Amino acid sequence: MPKSPLAGISVLLLEDEVLLRKRLAAFLEKEGAEVTAVNTVAAARQALEGISFDSAVIDVNLPDGRGTDLLRDKLFPPTTTVIVMTAEGGVAGAIDALRVGAADYLVKPFDFEELPVRLAQARRTRQSKRADEFRRGQENELVFGESLAGVREQLAKITAADRRLAGYLPPVLIEGETGTGKTAIARWIHRNGPRADEPLVELNCSALPDALAEAELFGHERGAFTDAKAARIGLMEAADGGTLFLDELPSLASGLQAKLLTAIEDHSLRRVGASRPIPVDARIIAATNLDLPALVAEGKFREDLLHRLDLFRVRLPPLRERGADIIVLAEELLARISRRYGQKASPIPAEGKARLRTHRWPGNVRELAHEIERAVVFGGEKGLTFAHLAVGGAADAQASWMREDFVFPENGFSMETAIDELVARAVKQADGNVSGAARLLGVSRDVVRYRLKGREPGKTGE
Repeated sequence: MPKSPLAGISVLLLEDEVLLRKRLAAFLEKEGAEVTAVNTVAAARQALEGISFDSAVIDVNLPDGRGTDLLRDKLFPPTTTVIVMTAEGGVAGAIDALRVGAADYLVKPFDFEELPVRLAQARRTRQSKRADEFRRGQENELVFGESLAGVREQLAKITAADRRLAGYLPPVLIEGETGTGKTAIARWIHRNGPRADEPLVELNCSALPDALAEAELFGHERGAFTDAKAARIGLMEAADGGTLFLDELPSLASGLQAKLLTAIEDHSLRRVGASRPIPVDARIIAATNLDLPALVAEGKFREDLLHRLDLFRVRLPPLRERGADIIVLAEELLARISRRYGQKASPIPAEGKARLRTHRWPGNVRELAHEIERAVVFGGEKGLTFAHLAVGGAADAQASWMREDFVFPENGFSMETAIDELVARAVKQADGNVSGAARLLGVSRDVVRYRLKGREPGKTGE
């Protein structure tokens, strides 16, 4: 049975007509709301002094004033959704209430069943505004190549399982080095799952100051701490019904990890300074570039939280392990970045492709994107050779091209044949380009041509 949009929320009901007030209060409580019912503006002001309500349903004309005065005096915090009730003929006053902060209005008499729908719509708008505060730049499309075929199969199974679930969706844990595309994976899961039309809230946990982390994640009530002049919903509440992506999760302090675990298990949270829990259904996607079991062994990450999150695990390989997909990704990034700058994308020459393949990419996809953008902006066609990558790439290659356990065969081997094989491999990697192969080998083009044509007669190399 679907959860009522009013389940667990606090509502201030301001209505002087006794029968209507009782009926509305009974209806709202039946829908799961906690109702504070009052019949005067003065009583409403008093109630607002001690409680930050999630929602308010207020009449316009009351014995001691107008309900809209509460809006004009800014007594409702931004987190409170206000619906105004008005009799026929009072629409002008209701519209005026919208101008001073009401989310919607209802004309009496109205169907009570319409009220939860209006409140849910208004709450969703509030969530979207809060999520927009943390919205990051333009989303990057995920480029799948052969090296990510296994990852794509995992993602397809996860989203297929999500669609079969009617309620809460299990967490997803994404592992990978910095810059491998963990955020892109999280966005893919959200966009291709059953919650694609709901909020996606992204939070880099390492960017949260310890003193503010709990309030940012779970929200706070007015007066909860010195600067809390108004109640504010947290990012987990903003993601209700959608997805909360927690990047660099191990950065959260141990105490906050415990509260996150409780929120995930109980499907509810408690704002800082609040006395009651708030139901929340946010799908958690967590990401880390660290070894969580090792952190658990060191006492730096909670084992119970790891077990709770480690259900659907996705590992992203570093860029240096993606082989030919590096070029596929580079060409896609080149087309995308060129469009952004209003330029026509030039093809990457064989020399440039060779350097892209041999570079170690410690910054992974993020570093590759920056290299492509620099080449587009500063280098034009010449920049796409990525000449400056030769130093770092060559040094890494020289340090790693031969296995440490290599031993010469007892009957020896032909050095000339080995050199020819190395040259042939370099030419193949450079897509047949002699200059590119020469740069890979650190020799002149003449040496490569010589090896390709065959050594001079009489030179045995012995």
